[in-house]
Formats: sequence, C-alpha cells, structure tokens
Amino acid sequence: MALQRRSAPGNRGIPPNAILTLVPQRLIHEVLPVGMLQCNCSILGDRETHDAIVVDPGDEVDWILETLRSRDLHVRAILSTHAHIDHVGGLALLHDATGAPVLMHPDDFPLYQRMEMQANWLRVPPPPITTVDSELNEGDTVRWGGYEARVLHTPGHTPGSVSLYIPLDQAVSKSPEAPEARPEGPKGRGAPGYSGWLLAGDTLFAGSIGRTDLWGGDLRTILSSLHEKLLQLPDSTRVYPGHGPVTSIGEERATNPFLLGR
Repeated sequence: MALQRRSAPGNRGIPPNAILTLVPQRLIHEVLPVGMLQCNCSILGDRETHDAIVVDPGDEVDWILETLRSRDLHVRAILSTHAHIDHVGGLALLHDATGAPVLMHPDDFPLYQRMEMQANWLRVPPPPITTVDSELNEGDTVRWGGYEARVLHTPGHTPGSVSLYIPLDQAVSKSPEAPEARPEGPKGRGAPGYSGWLLAGDTLFAGSIGRTDLWGGDLRTILSSLHEKLLQLPDSTRVYPGHGPVTSIGEERATNPFLLGR
C-alpha cells in the first residue's frame, strides 16, 4: 500500500448475499453487510499481488478476516469513509489482527474519539478505538497492488466524510451470485460496463442521500459535496453506498429526489 498526497501537509465463510466482482479478472471486490445496521464493508484485493485494502470494517471482524484468508489477501491499509460507530466499530480489532495502518480524514477524529457517546445512541457497548496512523485528505491516492483509490472529501453527513473513486480500464464482469446493478439512467446514459467505482460511504445512497441531523451533519454541505464532487463523475460510475444496494451516478442524477431540480 502506498499513500500519495497531492501536497505535503467463528468461521462464517462467504454467504450468498456477499457481492463478489472481478475487474478485469484481477480486482477482487467483496462487500460484507456487517453489524446491526448492515454497514457495507468493502474488501478490495489484487488477485496477482494478493494486496488488499479494507474499507469501513464496522463490525464482525471474524467474518472479515475469514474472507481475507479465503482469498489469500494481505491487508495493506484500513480506510474509513467516516467515523460513525457502524463504520468504525471494528477498526481496532482489524488493526490488531493485521497490523495494517488505519486511515481517516482528520475532521472526523473528534467524532471517532467520542465512541462512548455514539454507543449510547444505539444502546450498545462501546467498541475499542485505535490510533489513526495516517490522514485521508482531498487529492490523496491510496494504492494496493495494481489499483488505486482517489480520495474525495465529501463532508455533510459528517465533517470528515470521504468518498473513494477507483478508476477502471475495462468493463465489469460479475460472478453469478452478484446482484444486478441498477440501470444507468434513461435513454442509454453511460457506456457499457463501468468507467470506475465509487465507494460513497453515507454520502450517496440508491434513491437517497446521507442524513444530516446527527452531530456534525449539514444539509447544505452534503448537497455541495454531491453536486461539486460526486455528480462530476461519469454517469457510468458504479456506486457502492455505505448501506443498501448498488447504484450508479447516472441513475441517481436522473431519479434521486434529493438531487432533482437543484
């Protein structure tokens, strides 16, 4: 794993509902819905080098580790799209098990430090926290094997929310158990396959956007992030939200009620 900055500053196995995608027969992507709020934890690996990153390990770390072992993947970095408990509850345990560095936007450090407060919201025991080893800032690039994720700072759901854009060279081929992507918008918007993937955290969902009524949320800010950052991506960008089903930028541009008419 290499982080580049624009400027200096029990065995559960692989269940049928896990999303498995190969692009192009080398990039492994598994999405594990973990925890009571079913956060979409992403494992992205390079089939040739066996390097991987894990994004948003919110819970069920044993499942995440078993999935990594089953694919013979070695974690080079653990990334958080934001510091809500359902996305970061497993950070400390996964870091302890793999030794991989933890990366997060600095604007969410205060939220991460308030894990006991967040646990009280859900009436659950607070998970352990760990040291954040490196910052994720706008313009940074995280690399593993032959792939990279480009960091977009997309505040609004939380002050330090980020989205991760993964450019792709070729079209997507899906395993039989993967669900179909939603259509790419009316009148054939977008190219066949996908120009890239976006791990959107809780900024953009299929048919909705992230809530802004929690600590640090702001509606005007999230709408700015959506229009100035995410809607600047190609319509053919496949979107993996932090919860719920896969969508695309074109589909959300054309049908998302929070984005229409703005």
